[in-house]
Amino acid sequence: MIRARLLGALVSVLTVAACSQGTTASAPAAPVPGTAAAAPTAAAPTAAVPPKFAEGVRVALVRQLSSGDYFEQWLAGAQAEAESLNVKLEISSGDGNNDKQALNLEQAVNQKADAIIVDHGFAQTVQPAIKKAADAGIPLVAFDVDPGTPKAVSLTQDDHKIAELALGALKEGTGGSGDVIYVYVAGFAPLDRRNEVWTQFKKDNPGIKEVAQIGVVNNSTASAVADQAKAALQANPGVKAIFAPYDEFAKGAAIAVKELGLQGQVKIYGADISTADIGVITEPNSPWVATATTDPSNVGRIAVRAAALLVAGERVAPELKVPPALVTQRQLRDGGIAGIEQLTAAVPALTTPDVARVPWAAS
Repeated sequence: MIRARLLGALVSVLTVAACSQGTTASAPAAPVPGTAAAAPTAAAPTAAVPPKFAEGVRVALVRQLSSGDYFEQWLAGAQAEAESLNVKLEISSGDGNNDKQALNLEQAVNQKADAIIVDHGFAQTVQPAIKKAADAGIPLVAFDVDPGTPKAVSLTQDDHKIAELALGALKEGTGGSGDVIYVYVAGFAPLDRRNEVWTQFKKDNPGIKEVAQIGVVNNSTASAVADQAKAALQANPGVKAIFAPYDEFAKGAAIAVKELGLQGQVKIYGADISTADIGVITEPNSPWVATATTDPSNVGRIAVRAAALLVAGERVAPELKVPPALVTQRQLRDGGIAGIEQLTAAVPALTTPDVARVPWAAS
């Protein structure tokens, strides 16, 4: 998450807008590719379209980051869902500048959007404006950021499970011992949650030794991480694995491993996925062998659905958590999977249509 730039960002925090607390159905655990899973059946609308949606609803999407495969795919899902619900998304991005994101959020509050979705961010810089929005009665959805108020719906990936799945693959691939490089940047909610699992994993597996910690999030995260990983690999020639729990981190690590010709020695265990990521994972001699992930476009859709429900006064669970699946290089290659549409067809539970289902829309 970090799907923040982490991003990744590149996500479990909040609680609902004051007038709309309640519950929605939890999503089922997603099976790994190659296992049988029933495709979700389309559900007919069970309620009339609220009059406000016939007129058009304005939802401000205030993003910390916008570049990177994860964030582009997340936005595509959000835009598709907004169009289907007659919601106008007013999109802004801080482009990695937290102060700029805070100003964008202030503007959304002042312009009295019907609802606000905050996509990633640092708690210290977004919480003042989030409080202002909550006090003004504006419905709020926060994805992968702590809003500091119960008057917001918390949307996250199950980041602890994401890390557990990736690290389970790392343990199997290394035999439970060996030098590992860890890629991490503190302050991004999803990365911090994944870091909690990594910290415990090292305690439970003393044979795994973290020999270097690297990481940066900026407008060219992958290339910056590639430079750092290259230096760390040269300084630690015995490294067996890199734990890179964000897809831009993993792509950067893959560049470094390939440039040094270490594909036969160093394997990468990552998080998140996109069509471009699938291309990197499945290319010949790729060191990126496993990633734990949700479908980013699906998470974007859920964010918009949750905001729409709040605008309509419907009940929404205070916390919405999207379950991940482990996707391996072998599974992608064996299944001939080259893109996200093929992946979600193989793993239909990744679409989670019952999370924040909108009763007046077909799903």
